[in-house]
Amino acid sequence: MMKKLVLIGALALTLGACSEREERAAGGAALGAGAGAIIGGLATGTGGGALAGAAIGGVGGAIIGAETTPRRRCWIDDYGYRRCRRVY
Repeated sequence: MMKKLVLIGALALTLGACSEREERAAGGAALGAGAGAIIGGLATGTGGGALAGAAIGGVGGAIIGAETTPRRRCWIDDYGYRRCRRVY
């Protein structure tokens, strides 16, 4: 029961993000935490190693996810229209 509750909570956090940057940060954190938990658990063979790996992977994934979001650059053209494009 507790695992299902945690899984539903994690899913709600990734879907509840407001902007594209926050969505990518939440998704990156989820993927990083999962990968970090697996690697930490396999490397140490303990639950503490899995928790440490999840924490480190989650933070790293959130940072990478947020920083790889395409940004928009906007300007006003000669005719007064606002023009925007993504800058990678």
